[in-house]
Amino acid sequence: MLAVGLGLAACAQTPPQTPAVSSVGSGPYGARTDSGPNGEPIEIQAVRKAYLTDRNTRQTVAYNGTEAPGTIVVDPYARFLYLVKEGGQAERFGVAVGKAGKTFQGNATIRRKQAWPSWTPTANMVRTQPELYGPLKNGLGGGINNPLGSRALYLYQGSRDTMYRIHGTMDPSSIGKATSAGCIRLFNQDIMDLFDQIPMGTPVRVRTQSESIALEGPLVETPDGYMTSVAPDAVASAQ
Repeated sequence: MLAVGLGLAACAQTPPQTPAVSSVGSGPYGARTDSGPNGEPIEIQAVRKAYLTDRNTRQTVAYNGTEAPGTIVVDPYARFLYLVKEGGQAERFGVAVGKAGKTFQGNATIRRKQAWPSWTPTANMVRTQPELYGPLKNGLGGGINNPLGSRALYLYQGSRDTMYRIHGTMDPSSIGKATSAGCIRLFNQDIMDLFDQIPMGTPVRVRTQSESIALEGPLVETPDGYMTSVAPDAVASAQ
């Protein structure tokens, strides 16, 4: 599929939309029927159980960060996204982190939300890889072949677009892993529900690596590409 192999660096501007969604099957990761960019039905498949690991599955957890309720916190190193709640809790989502997912850190604000977003490669991408991006220089419309998936959230600092995106994916097998392209991607079902929960203007904090280690503890990547905690005795022996 074309979408899986594409890098993500810029998105075309299209009017915001809030499509109707119907769910099929049980639980938040069941199949859904969504309304596409032109009102056409788009079928979103259920997430396979093999991809729903403990770290990938959304869950309410105790939260020890300092951010205020309503803040989105992205940890590209632990591969988590948190929506901070009241009472020292947060809703935690597993994410995949693309190459661009570690190019920004600090504070930003959601200034744009888009359902079934379009995507346009940058001029530099077209110039350096014309065989891949040349045919898409005028943009790729939203839909099942678009690498941004079902929804996208756009981070701004003031009026400046940081080019940092939180978005869905048409490759659910990538969630929880490092990928070659994109910023922060979630299962389509997760980004759809997050999209509906947060208002425009939501604050976002993207953690640094040192912040991640302080709050999540040391982690190591397993042979299958997922992150896992380092055993305390292993940390002690390495010091």
